[in-house]
Amino acid sequence: MISEPSPDCAICPRLHAFIAEWRDKEPDWHNAPVPPFLASGGDDSVQLLIVGLAPGLRGANRTGRPFTGDYAGDLLYRTLGDFGFARGKFEARPDDSLELVGAAIVNAVRCVPPENKPTGAEINHCRQFLTPVIRRFPNLRAIVTLGTIAHQSTIRALGKPVSKYPFGHARMGIIDDLRIFSSYHCSRYNTNTGVLTEQMFRDVFRSVRDFLDGKAGTGLDGKA
Repeated sequence: MISEPSPDCAICPRLHAFIAEWRDKEPDWHNAPVPPFLASGGDDSVQLLIVGLAPGLRGANRTGRPFTGDYAGDLLYRTLGDFGFARGKFEARPDDSLELVGAAIVNAVRCVPPENKPTGAEINHCRQFLTPVIRRFPNLRAIVTLGTIAHQSTIRALGKPVSKYPFGHARMGIIDDLRIFSSYHCSRYNTNTGVLTEQMFRDVFRSVRDFLDGKAGTGLDGKA
């Protein structure tokens, strides 16, 4: 199985054409499938995987690092730092001093979609790259899925029916030896409209931290 898409991946014609358009407009941008952001301690150190939706046009598509360059990254990386999953200073560029600690981040769809809306076929195509990312970490214990699409694609990548593991903010499900924690996506739209507050987001990662540290309970709604 191919583990990573090529820089000129053309499996999804619409996304390939959209990136080609932006390569002409902004030749200095990344404008390619965005690779996972991996822990500084290597694959064996990863206990937490965070799965997002897709690169933002002026975020990860520009910078080449997940959640880097737009508002969602500000909230995500601040939260990760507060709970010990990141260190260094996040400055919204891939050459800053930020490092992940025991965690990795990947998007369910690697290429930027128009209007941030991938099609069902594009999500399905890109799962061939999500599945091996999940499998590459031998000590993985928890996954946080950000939003419905990321959640459903992760459940399918794990070979399970989404009907048995429905998405819901602050839900927690168990698949084999993995705990699946779900959260609303940390997008500016969700925070501006009050769908997601910073405290709601922090509560999810507090529960993840407690689980990984062996503290009793999850603090979430229970098994999905």
